[in-house]
Amino acid sequence: MRHQDFSIACCLTVMAACLAMTPALAQSTSTERVFKTEQYTVRAVSVVAGLYHPWGMAFLPDGRMILTERRGTMRIFENGKLVEKPIEGIPQATEHGQGGLLDVALHPKYAENGWIYWTYNAGKPGEYGTELARGKLGGTRYAPVMTNVEVLFRMQPKSAAGHHFGSRIVFDRNGYLYITLGDRGDSPDKGAAHRAQQLNDHAGKSIRLHDDGRVPSDNPFVKTPGARPEIFTWGNRNMQGAALHPDTGRVWAHEHGPQGGDEINILTAGSNYGWPVVTYGANYGSGTKIGEGFAKEGMTAPLYYWVPSIAPSGMSFYTANNFPNWKGNLFVGALAKQTLVRLTLNGDKVVSEERMFDGKLGRIRDVRQGPDGNLYLLTDAPKGELIRIEMSK
Repeated sequence: MRHQDFSIACCLTVMAACLAMTPALAQSTSTERVFKTEQYTVRAVSVVAGLYHPWGMAFLPDGRMILTERRGTMRIFENGKLVEKPIEGIPQATEHGQGGLLDVALHPKYAENGWIYWTYNAGKPGEYGTELARGKLGGTRYAPVMTNVEVLFRMQPKSAAGHHFGSRIVFDRNGYLYITLGDRGDSPDKGAAHRAQQLNDHAGKSIRLHDDGRVPSDNPFVKTPGARPEIFTWGNRNMQGAALHPDTGRVWAHEHGPQGGDEINILTAGSNYGWPVVTYGANYGSGTKIGEGFAKEGMTAPLYYWVPSIAPSGMSFYTANNFPNWKGNLFVGALAKQTLVRLTLNGDKVVSEERMFDGKLGRIRDVRQGPDGNLYLLTDAPKGELIRIEMSK
């Protein structure tokens, strides 16, 4: 039920290839916890423990898995364990506050071209911001190296802030690449608009590119004087979840509100989602009003929102058959509430919400559907986990 007083990107070709094999992930059953949900009794299996603030994951067609850690290490998991050596050759990611190595995703035609994409915080003191790179996995199985590395996007301008970096990567059905960014949490200069409301600034926006980093000619602000041509949407706060709707092919994203006002939005070309002019959130601590209210002409209202905040991170539509009653549901990880949220949809409308594992698994940073039809979670901690959610037998 919608709260009235509250508020990879794995492509079809890769998923088809993955479904054809038996994943190595299924080999580890080190720690199990059993939970009753509204529709199923499920088992949470700890597949990998001891990860340093893991952030993103991607399933390779050969059964291996790529995991990112915030400190800048990209790891390979196979045959029930982590490869000892992290992947070498990636650009240095700077761990600064909430920033570091962030999301990872495969190209929709990975089986043909081998491209892997990732986002990360880069910069030096006083100048930090999210960047996007791609490369191809080479080296040996136990000494992996990223080759053919290209930096495709650099957020501008950068700033000293240590929070609100975003960032998720999604490919749509036409092969366009989307990156979600945070507003960087900077207060505007006196008399100036907030960064999320400035089109000459990448902060607080979603970005749309060709797979090689070129700007599509039909991006909404390509012909707007002074605007950054990569911008697809604006007025966003801190988007840490994004996924492609399996039926409509549209990109859905969620973002952190301040004290309340976390949102789910469907990203539509040129839309302004209002931050911080309109929001269901309030100022931290004082609870005082932010902006002009909940709605304003010319600004797009959220599809769904939470008050109080759940601090959402990670997002995945469930399309497999392991949990038939969950098919078509949207899953969202939550940091502050340490829960996995299951949203039942009717078209583009959220009709019910279930919260699972409250406080039992930790801060859920990411959630993905695996090629085996189970759900996989990453928990955000100095010794975080990769957890598989499967049917209890």
